[in-house]
Amino acid sequence: MSPSAFRGVVPAIVTPLTPEGQVNERAFRRIMECNIQAGAHGFWIAGGSGESILLDDDENRRLAALASEQGQGRVRNIMHVGAPTTARAARLAAHAAQVGADAICCVPPFFYRQSHAAIAEHYRTVAAAADLPFFVYNVPQFTGQEITPDLMRRIQDRVPQLEGLKHSAVDLQQVPAFARMGLSCLAGNSALMLPALALGATGCVDGPPNVAPELWVAIWDAYQAGDLAAAVKAQERAAAVTALIRSFAPCFHAACKAALSLRLGLDCGAPRLPNPPLTPHEYARLRQRLQALALPAPARPATA
Repeated sequence: MSPSAFRGVVPAIVTPLTPEGQVNERAFRRIMECNIQAGAHGFWIAGGSGESILLDDDENRRLAALASEQGQGRVRNIMHVGAPTTARAARLAAHAAQVGADAICCVPPFFYRQSHAAIAEHYRTVAAAADLPFFVYNVPQFTGQEITPDLMRRIQDRVPQLEGLKHSAVDLQQVPAFARMGLSCLAGNSALMLPALALGATGCVDGPPNVAPELWVAIWDAYQAGDLAAAVKAQERAAAVTALIRSFAPCFHAACKAALSLRLGLDCGAPRLPNPPLTPHEYARLRQRLQALALPAPARPATA
């Protein structure tokens, strides 16, 4: 696949849970389907917004299978397989390939800080287990490891399946460098999708687009059509949703799930501990502010 195969609006889908704390498969399918009907181009599964490091390996494997079953080839699913050890990440990568993922992604090794050579070797081993297009997940605020253009060049030399990266670092100045390397650079900040596209990004991956994917699809469509004024207006509306969800930090996951529950009329559950739930006061405030945004009605497929 060429880098252009992975582009557009790629919601980092949440992992809804039942009241008993299990993966809510029905809700997961419903969220996926509503996003597909709204025009999403793919999904970033079990990433940071999906709480992957708080799920066990069997749960992550189940999410990979569910996403492939529900997507049915209509979207491109990128399955996160990052784990504390190379062997675990490689096993998750192999399973993702077996159940039909379109690509895999992986955070760098975390907790123990590694050399650039060790990181590149980690990625080589994980990517080789799946033989799928491979994305690096650059989220230094959580992993403690910045994926710089120099490090990406080293990874590119070691990983023939390298397709690109999700760039969730704060600094967008590196986006043009990644683009010049022929990589698909997916911006990880949904409040800045339009500026990132202008710098050479190929799309956006973030949690807030789960809630109102139509707004980000409008940015993408307008930008592709060359209508910058419409793209700016769409970005302003989308950024308001991102700001609302982030205003509940450190309850980002809880706010995203609650907003989805309110929008879609289903219970997405609470985050997995230690991620905190919303208080009743916070939930009421989220509902009020979400209503004030006057978002378009979500897509409601007959079946999910």
